[in-house]
Amino acid sequence: MARRRIHRPALTALPALLLLAGALAPGAARAADAPPPPRTVSAWLPYWDQENAYQDALEHADQIRTISPFWYQTKSAGRVDGHPGAGERRIVNGLHDKGIQVVPTVMETMKPGALGAVMTSPARRAEHIDALLAVVRSRAYDGIDLDYETIAPSPDATYRAVRTGYADFVTDLCARLHDLRKQCFVTVTPKTRTSGRVWDYGRLGAAADRVRIMAYNLHYAEGAPGPLSTPRWYDDILTTATAQVPRAKLEMGLPAYGWNWAVGDKGRAQHVTWKDAEALRRKEKAPYRLDPDSSTPHFTYKDGSTRRTVWYQDARGTAAHLAVLRTHGVPHTVLWALGFEDPDVWKVLADG
Repeated sequence: MARRRIHRPALTALPALLLLAGALAPGAARAADAPPPPRTVSAWLPYWDQENAYQDALEHADQIRTISPFWYQTKSAGRVDGHPGAGERRIVNGLHDKGIQVVPTVMETMKPGALGAVMTSPARRAEHIDALLAVVRSRAYDGIDLDYETIAPSPDATYRAVRTGYADFVTDLCARLHDLRKQCFVTVTPKTRTSGRVWDYGRLGAAADRVRIMAYNLHYAEGAPGPLSTPRWYDDILTTATAQVPRAKLEMGLPAYGWNWAVGDKGRAQHVTWKDAEALRRKEKAPYRLDPDSSTPHFTYKDGSTRRTVWYQDARGTAAHLAVLRTHGVPHTVLWALGFEDPDVWKVLADG
């Protein structure tokens, strides 16, 4: 699941402003004393580690409200293919038996501009909606999750046209899904003052049942080493999101993985899960360090003559980041991905 390149913003004085607003607002004392809404957890299930991820979901079923198997890939307006293992009824039925919604994810890796060209054509948008509805009808799914990350202008379209076309597409798709009594989820990259201009958060939030923000890859595989996310960045993301999308519809994406960079090498970093990273840290006898600015674990080691550095996320870091979600009144999270995570993160999520 590729993730976008995001810039670090400045921290706002939001907590103080909230306290001031609470002191002035009628009924503020009652609101302050009220317990926070319960935290909910959703998660993506990777098809390349399907059985392990499925067992992970069953083990934590009491905390999970939705699983999105990463099962489908859009190839063109009228073609949506399944990844290996897509639609396995044993998994769909097993999750339903535990009371978990199953909302599969459709991703895409189309050529640059191809998806934008679909979104700016009413006829091709309608064709694509029909293809997606066929996926939903193929199994006892509870809806669909769109993870369209390479959406960008085609040579003949502007960002504004693609932005409007995608919002039109999501609005129409969600209406069709709702007619079938199915859920409509949209997964997006973070929108801040300097990023995410292709997303019309307001219209997506009005149409969809959930807007999932992939709040990771602040530092990405092709860039310089650093944390995947920070509390400061989360504050900027949620300041924008909560102004445009109802809080009840937001799900903040949390990372359970990291990147292993060769220091000074411009090549792509190696992906590591939390399990991979911790096993490597122990093997290399590297001390555990939590970066004070980002609340993110990291370590360095030597691989022959190459110095490597690993940044990843664990339960301690997640606990620090959840504080920002509480500040913004966002109780819902989605984990990337099942089977990647520090086992202690489930207790952290349960504690809120």
